[in-house]
Amino acid sequence: MKRTVITVVGKDTVGIIAKVCTYLANNNVNILDISQTIVQGFFNMMMIVDMSAAGKDFELLVEELEKLGAEIGVIIRAQREDIFDKMHRI
Repeated sequence: MKRTVITVVGKDTVGIIAKVCTYLANNNVNILDISQTIVQGFFNMMMIVDMSAAGKDFELLVEELEKLGAEIGVIIRAQREDIFDKMHRI
């Protein structure tokens, strides 16, 4: 399994979740866990996904997610789970 952490942060607008999830579904990326919150108009979402069935290279998916974020006015970041864990270890 190629677990990846995806974060989405920005000003809340209609359709953020739908657009991100549609992109993931169209690229055979399975959402394993998802959490989202809105605090005083700011949107924050964290997802754990499985990219093993994706037909594209990881780097291309990351680039396309970043472009999608720019189009919808949010910042989207994707990191492999093992790298995310190492960066956030105390």
